[in-house]
Amino acid sequence: MVDCVSAIWLLRRDGSTLLQHRDEKPGLRHAGMWVPPGGQAEPGESIIDCAQRELQEETEYNAADLRFLISHDRTYEDGVEYKATYFWCWYDEIQSIVCHEGQALAFVRRSDAATYLMPSHLPEIWDMAIAASDKISD
Repeated sequence: MVDCVSAIWLLRRDGSTLLQHRDEKPGLRHAGMWVPPGGQAEPGESIIDCAQRELQEETEYNAADLRFLISHDRTYEDGVEYKATYFWCWYDEIQSIVCHEGQALAFVRRSDAATYLMPSHLPEIWDMAIAASDKISD
């Protein structure tokens, strides 16, 4: 069975996004890297419900307006295959963000992404989220 994971690009109007600095635990995927909040779907859970749950659990942020961005098959460095689905939404600038998982949470400007250690495929997906958000003004 292929793992299904979701990640959420919580965007500010300036194109910055909320990133999580992963823990440095042995065996943890993307340990020590900066990634958008997200995680693995539980059995029987829809991928959008997974995304909302993971964001809530990791940050206390309630995103009722998630928008689908992209879904694709990927392979971890150890050869394990998974289906990754990415969503995005606007940060409402009202709700507090609380770090419940990882070392830290931070809104990072896209122009600063190169100074953060992250999986190589994420900047391209971040650009997709910014492009999608440029089409929606809500």
